[in-house]
Amino acid sequence: MWFKRLTGETRTRILLLYAMTMLVVMAGAIPIFRIFLFMEVDNRVREDLREELETFQEAYETWEATSPSTIESLKAFLEGFLEEDLTEDDNFHIFILDDKLYRSNPRALPAVIQPDSDLMQEWKTLREPVRDILPVPDPDVGSVLYKTHILKVNGIFRGQFVAVHLSAGERKETLEGVYAFVRVAMVVVLCSLLLAWLGSHQLLKPVKHLAVTAKNINESDLSHRLEVDGSGELALLAETFNAMMDRVQNAFDSQRNFLNDASHELRTPITIIQGHLELMDDDPKEQQETLELVMDELDRMGRFVNDLVLLAKSERPDFLQLETIDLEPFTEELFSKITALGDRNWQLSQVGRGKFVADRQRLTGALINIAQNAAQHTKPNDTIELGTTIAKGQVRMWIRDTGEGIAQTDQQRIFERFARTANSYRRSEGAGLGLAIVSAITEAHGGHIELTSKLGVGSTFSLILPLEKP
Repeated sequence: MWFKRLTGETRTRILLLYAMTMLVVMAGAIPIFRIFLFMEVDNRVREDLREELETFQEAYETWEATSPSTIESLKAFLEGFLEEDLTEDDNFHIFILDDKLYRSNPRALPAVIQPDSDLMQEWKTLREPVRDILPVPDPDVGSVLYKTHILKVNGIFRGQFVAVHLSAGERKETLEGVYAFVRVAMVVVLCSLLLAWLGSHQLLKPVKHLAVTAKNINESDLSHRLEVDGSGELALLAETFNAMMDRVQNAFDSQRNFLNDASHELRTPITIIQGHLELMDDDPKEQQETLELVMDELDRMGRFVNDLVLLAKSERPDFLQLETIDLEPFTEELFSKITALGDRNWQLSQVGRGKFVADRQRLTGALINIAQNAAQHTKPNDTIELGTTIAKGQVRMWIRDTGEGIAQTDQQRIFERFARTANSYRRSEGAGLGLAIVSAITEAHGGHIELTSKLGVGSTFSLILPLEKP
């Protein structure tokens, strides 16, 4: 059970993936490393052979210049050279005279270069200096690297000097170094993985805290948040989660308030209807009055339900029925409609000219809503002004009034559902959905609302829409 839980942890999976990656990289790197080391060994051996051959050539040239050119003198020179010659491990100096092995240092030769070997027979036939490398299947030999120098007496060919090196010993030492490096690297990698696994527990603690916090969140408690510590991806994750939870909580609160307000708005007319029906007697006059009151309350409930349906439809893609609208006749038609909303000083301040794409009915309803709010929050001698214009690729429609104005603290809230201003000198006849509907229609057109207001001076509501809906 504990093993399954351990292997299921994210940090274990990450470290296993990392370990597999490291093993694959090492498995591919070690052969390449080995090849490069062998090439380095061969280069070093070639350099050693070159130096040994140069040393012999210097001594040989000195002999030629100072000694009689006879076979006996040559043999004496070779004997003297061998007495002073010190070869390293796996190095061999071989002298061939008259197609026979004359001397070697050291005397014991491996099988691959003994007198009866194929390679020795090949050397006997050489009449020009040669350097070569010969791979041998025997792992105790490796490769045979050699260089030759021709021996002459009075210009007549008499034999060869061969400097030979067997690479097996050098390569074994190199491989031992590679194996030691691999063992050390494996230990280092294992220790690193262990330390990383232990350290990743602290690193991934915010993720675990996120899971615990998300598990504790429910519809009755959305207050849990993550602590943001430091910077980087995990801190950004915590900030994003907290911001998401703020939006979720706001949405839940808004939905809860919406349901509470909606139930209140519906409960009031239902209570009124129920109370009057219970108290109604057989008097025809009282029955008629009760019937009129019931019909009025039902109409109010119908308007409320229609507003709710309209807000719900505003989120659908088919909410708008778009058409091309000529702004000038649209403005004049709209002005004639809003002047019937109340006895106010109605003015048409500016009429824009041009065409734009919008839903005529929705847009008319939104502007009438704003005008109706202006009429409800102004007095008979106040001015309500309508204006439109097209500029900079946008159409702007505004309604300005000289009414009571809206406090700064209320200017954002009034576009929420069921919101009313706190300083109204009279109650709105609606349910507080009018400006929310205006906002939904404007946003559906890809536009926005600008509000400028000051207490005691008045308010200006401006709808800014693109000429073409995005």
